Amino acid sequence: MHTIEVTGHHQREAWAAKQMPRVEEVRPGLWSIPVPMPGNPLRYILVYALALPDGLALIDTGWNADESWQALVNGIHATGHDIADVRHVSITHLHPDHFGLVPRLLEHADPVLAMHRNDARHLRYHTDAEVAAEIDAEIAESETLGGPRIDPSRSGLNVFVRLPDGRKVDVELEHDEPLDLPGWNVRAMWTPGHTAGHMCFADDDAGVMFTGDHLLPRISPNVSTSIFSSPDPLAEYLVSLANTENVGDLEALPSHEYRFRGLADRVTDLLGHHEQRLDEITAAVRKDPESTPWEITRSVTWSRPFSELSEGLAYMALRETNAHLIVLGERGVLTATPGPPIRWSAAVPN
Repeated sequence: MHTIEVTGHHQREAWAAKQMPRVEEVRPGLWSIPVPMPGNPLRYILVYALALPDGLALIDTGWNADESWQALVNGIHATGHDIADVRHVSITHLHPDHFGLVPRLLEHADPVLAMHRNDARHLRYHTDAEVAAEIDAEIAESETLGGPRIDPSRSGLNVFVRLPDGRKVDVELEHDEPLDLPGWNVRAMWTPGHTAGHMCFADDDAGVMFTGDHLLPRISPNVSTSIFSSPDPLAEYLVSLANTENVGDLEALPSHEYRFRGLADRVTDLLGHHEQRLDEITAAVRKDPESTPWEITRSVTWSRPFSELSEGLAYMALRETNAHLIVLGERGVLTATPGPPIRWSAAVPN
């Protein structure tokens, strides 16, 4: 395993002490603003603020809670600006800790809102009938994977936040598209996997890469199947990792934990982690042929005993296991018998 170079020393110290880090000016005119995530083990997200001639640009916004909103407002004040000064918001991906405060921000400012189209498509207004259909589809997926019937309120549908009626994403970013941020040379990098529209943002002049959840210093992001993801999210994530291996010696500014250098080594470690995970799942299936994804999920290791996982985390674990099973099926290592529920066995050699 490679060792990254930690550059956010105060951030790592705060993480180890289970405290909130302070607002830091990472580069002249570039600040990291910690925004708490109440009740979440990740504890906070790092929002980034970039000074513009007429205000600020943000990368992500934070979790939708009063405590989080106040932290964002206070953090922006620490940069010498006001929340009304926000002119541009780029979203790495459509998860509630990254996008959640956008609707509240729009009550106080009128920024350009930019994100990848694959995530932007989930922001259109949903009727009650559409939401009900999505819940039914999510429940059906759980049953197809052999899992227990899920509580719809914990199915994952609450991940996506809606924009106010009549408001749309202003810019649907493409890979390698420059952001129109005067004074900066930021370009968008499409890195699907964690979500279908996940984006990183790199500024070679400033020597930084905003990595979102794509590259974190200590953990791998959850890469799962769902009705909102692409059909093969882990394969996309592995390709995205390989594509970010040669971006250069940029300092990684992640959404969680702390800043670091050593992007190529971190990519290598994450690729190795997923290969080990694929091997572990393969061994579990060979030991118990005709296993359902739920049975396989319960038989492999997790960061804590499976029995201690909440219903929501157990369901995320199931979907993550399923993403690995799909890759193993594509590689010809395992074969699936259609369900419901789906059952997996070792492929028979030709």
